[in-house]
Amino acid sequence: MPEILLNGPMGRLQAQYTHNNKTSSPTALILHAHPGHGGNMNNPLSLKLHKLFSDLGFSSLRFNFRGVGKSDGEHDGSEGELADSAIALDWLQNQNQDSKEYWICGISFGAWVGMQLLMRRPEILKFVLISPPVGKYDFNFLAPCPASGMIINADKDALIDVNSVKDVVKRLNQQKSINVKQEVIKSGDHFFSNNEEKVIDKVKKYFKSS
Repeated sequence: MPEILLNGPMGRLQAQYTHNNKTSSPTALILHAHPGHGGNMNNPLSLKLHKLFSDLGFSSLRFNFRGVGKSDGEHDGSEGELADSAIALDWLQNQNQDSKEYWICGISFGAWVGMQLLMRRPEILKFVLISPPVGKYDFNFLAPCPASGMIINADKDALIDVNSVKDVVKRLNQQKSINVKQEVIKSGDHFFSNNEEKVIDKVKKYFKSS
């Protein structure tokens, strides 16, 4: 998989992209976890999600937020990372101008950034959130939420409260025409260390049922 460099707001954004040559193939943008916790585009879960979406027929892009790996700039807390994500989505759209289906997939901090992007970009039709940091970050901006999707969290997550995630899912599902599926993986931690395949299996089943 060749490495590419996107022109981001602060300079280069290191990325990797897999293109599906089929006309109108869906697209997926994958956002990694917080760099302060070691998050980057080459974490095992990021890599496996990219491969999964590619195997499912998506054109898939993942990249390093500013200040991570070879990406220029410094970590910005979310506003800068949101701008990075918007640039990445613009690039993805430019490469897939016939696509009618855009998915956003975020891990932890990337889930929070991804949902902010979702609120600004109506072309995103589905979301997949892995360990969304409910409680650490405010998710109340999802009112109304413009798309349906899936949330996966672990029952042994020491960083977030499982019940808080359930409350968010309940609130979203009360909105008209919105359907959010929640999956709780047993014995998993926040980053699903050594449990990545369980996450991949859940996302795969969700795609096939959606």
